[in-house]
Amino acid sequence: MADINLTQSEANILISMEKHRENENCYTYFGIDKSKKSKKSISIPLISADKREKFLLDISQGRINLSKGKYQNRARETVVLVRLDFGGPPHSNPDRVEVPCPHLHIYREDYGDKWADPVPLNKFPNTDDLWKTLMDFMAFCNITQQPYIEKDLFS
Repeated sequence: MADINLTQSEANILISMEKHRENENCYTYFGIDKSKKSKKSISIPLISADKREKFLLDISQGRINLSKGKYQNRARETVVLVRLDFGGPPHSNPDRVEVPCPHLHIYREDYGDKWADPVPLNKFPNTDDLWKTLMDFMAFCNITQQPYIEKDLFS
């Protein structure tokens, strides 16, 4: 895939843009797929309110360590606008400063998602509750018409 670089202004506009679910599908939060294998990631299509921009909401969980995962909002298929990593190792920024997990990546011009910051507690008050954190993440990404996501029996 081609690298898409955005200016910081473009990225900020995309991050703050109101996002809606693109369809009426119902997604299962870490459910079981038809082949009876654990499904540990889903990618949900989103669209801007004016229908000009497409986005994706990615939800991933570790296959071995179930408390490890990420919530991610992408634009233009490949550009990571915002990513929340949890349950994993610290992140080393380009300036070699280490940020503990959970941490939040927000697009930076010329760096993409290579920088991480500590999770802002006023936006994500309880990262131990992964379901609540997903709701907080969607609010942070301005997903105002949220996709239909239901918890699996074991979530």
